[in-house]
Amino acid sequence: MHAPSDHTLPWWRQLTPYHWFVFAMASLAWLFDCLDQQLFLLARGSAMKALLPAGADPKLYGGYATSIFVVGWATGGLIFGAVGDRVGRAKTLTLCILIYSLCTGLSAFSKGWVDFASYRFLTGLGVGGVFGLAVALIADSLPDGARSHALGTLQALSAIGNVAAGVISMSLGSVEGRWFDSGSAWKYMFLIGALPAFMCVFLQIRLKEPEKWVKAREAGRLTGVKFGSYTSLFGEARWRGPALLGMLLCVAGVVGLWGIGFFSPELVGDVIERSLKAKGVPAAEIAGQKTYWTGVNMITQNIGSFFGMLVFTKFAQSWGRRKAFTVAFICAMIATIGYFQFFNKMGDIWMSAVMGFFQLALFAGFAIYLPELFPTRLRSTGTSFCYNVGRFLAASGPFTLGVLQANIANKAILALGPTAADTAKAAAKVDAFRNAASYMSVIFLLGIVALIFLPETKGRPMPEDIEPTDLEPA
Repeated sequence: MHAPSDHTLPWWRQLTPYHWFVFAMASLAWLFDCLDQQLFLLARGSAMKALLPAGADPKLYGGYATSIFVVGWATGGLIFGAVGDRVGRAKTLTLCILIYSLCTGLSAFSKGWVDFASYRFLTGLGVGGVFGLAVALIADSLPDGARSHALGTLQALSAIGNVAAGVISMSLGSVEGRWFDSGSAWKYMFLIGALPAFMCVFLQIRLKEPEKWVKAREAGRLTGVKFGSYTSLFGEARWRGPALLGMLLCVAGVVGLWGIGFFSPELVGDVIERSLKAKGVPAAEIAGQKTYWTGVNMITQNIGSFFGMLVFTKFAQSWGRRKAFTVAFICAMIATIGYFQFFNKMGDIWMSAVMGFFQLALFAGFAIYLPELFPTRLRSTGTSFCYNVGRFLAASGPFTLGVLQANIANKAILALGPTAADTAKAAAKVDAFRNAASYMSVIFLLGIVALIFLPETKGRPMPEDIEPTDLEPA
């Protein structure tokens, strides 16, 4: 069970076979979690068109569905983060995987927008619990010298789940209209998303609770200290400050990604549709082509994110957490504005990789930094609170983008006059979408504000209640 103690060794050589198993199980749990997230993003547009009545705006209701999903995510983070500290990370992680897998599969059987949104909320409950639990499991199980590298790698590997979603979209898009009805690929995406439930078997058989958590839990029973307690998290100033500031740090990244960056499939779809119509492609073939190219965009975006998360992990080790975050937030804002303003043709697909590189790099930072702010008894609770509860605020992002886009578009269409051609109105809507996303990109600056008051944790031991100076600002 014990790995070599020489911290000069590469992080992967400090791990025992069981450490590797823990790392693999936690990484797969988060990878499949991200697969389900991305399948929703890729299927969202088609699902809205299929489930909404004629005349309803798919982008607006897609924003509503995303907000409901994110609220479920936040709620799940609140509930399961605390449960993980109280009853164990491994047990709770298994339950969360079952919830998000099964409810993703059920989304395929939706008959209308209301039941679809309900399934998305339930899926969000399971999705919300996974990150904090997986991060706490690794932080408490692996040697200190390997911890930050492993956590950054866990986050980077999530890009594989995202890329897999893109491959699924491309594969279904290439046969849409031949193997199944045009416009119904979204159902098959959600059915495929149910498969990770089988992973729960492996979690239950071999995965054990971290020895560090077991010992702390036994000691806590003797001393009466509370595990997974929001009263402790907010009642003690030492943990309250990092929790609230860490939440703001995550809000900036989550709104930037879920409220803006992950609406890139809508822009790509509009660009593709306009291009295909100009070429005279039959309407029956356009849906499949849009599905295919939104998959290409997702793969490109997440290849960039994979390398962005690895680079952030490297710089967080050499520069420190706060400096790496500051650079990443500034670059994410610039890259996001650039993407939505200048993406005009499929030859610009490389811009998706650049935006993904900087937006998702921040999330490697969350995996590394958040568990370093809280003690063992509150590690899952605090990490989940910061990463997920901020989503109650972040849930306004997709809604705000949809409303802002609609208002800008309506003004632009009115200015065109009643005799304007449909193509001009469609172009005005696309331009409104671009501008709304660009205006909202200033949210990344909120993360820099939060960093001013947060501590530098590079090179410091994981905090515990008996170490009162560890979390003083550097």
